[in-house]
Amino acid sequence: MGRYSQIEYETDGRLAYVTLNRPEKLNALTNTLRAEVMDAMREAEHDDQVGVIILRANGRSFSAGYDLSQARAEGNSELAGRSGLPDTGTTHPGDNQWARSVVMTNWIIWELAKPVVAQIQGHCLAGGTELATVCDFRIVAEDAQIGYPPVRAMTTMDMMWTPWFMSPAKAREFAYLGDSISGTDMVTAGWANYAVPKEELGNFTETFARRMAHIDNEMLMYSKRAVNRQYETMGIREALHSGTEIQALSSARSAASEWRTRVQEKGLKAALEWRDGPFRDFRGAYASAPKDRPVAGME
Repeated sequence: MGRYSQIEYETDGRLAYVTLNRPEKLNALTNTLRAEVMDAMREAEHDDQVGVIILRANGRSFSAGYDLSQARAEGNSELAGRSGLPDTGTTHPGDNQWARSVVMTNWIIWELAKPVVAQIQGHCLAGGTELATVCDFRIVAEDAQIGYPPVRAMTTMDMMWTPWFMSPAKAREFAYLGDSISGTDMVTAGWANYAVPKEELGNFTETFARRMAHIDNEMLMYSKRAVNRQYETMGIREALHSGTEIQALSSARSAASEWRTRVQEKGLKAALEWRDGPFRDFRGAYASAPKDRPVAGME
């Protein structure tokens, strides 16, 4: 379907493929890309021939997270006209409403009538983890890198999913440190269903999805709905929405200004190197990154 600019959409028998298509930017999530994903999900839901949806990405990474550049706000016709965000039924007015918009957008996949299988290679960071988590299944390359580095200097997680998909100990480690965890270890942690060699990822995911697609659409819908409602009875909706309020508070803490100042004065790449430098991963692995620096707000 040619109407999309940052994703690809195609069907093959009982499967629909929604493919993130900004490989040169490691599929960083713009508002347009997120809106197109949700539109394509609805397109697949509407197609009676489709039973299962695969969410995947072109290039070497699933997604490096939300696009932190001005490109995130550049729009197209799939965005809500008033807000410039994916349409969730509200304009999300006021400051610090980003996390609320993220969670409400992701609920579209949660409430979708059809199961969604995320196929994950390379980096799956920050907002990429949130998009993958709201899918029904996650199949990952063994060497994929899953993490949430923004918690080191920016804000808490926009969508606090870790307590629902990991053990308490690992949920805290992931949410506090943002370190990269391999695809193999994310299966052990309970977040991913399977980890396979990256060269087998596409075939394995397709086989998994086609096997499930032998089940009729209404049965799949009711099975998904039954599981979702159990999580909702346990409080997942209220929990994730309360997490967005904490994220807004964390963005207003005094040390948050240091991150914003570094982005404004030195540029995004330098700010990322400052954020990750002491951890020696992501942008902190670069030789120019400060490996030893004062804690934010304590200089």
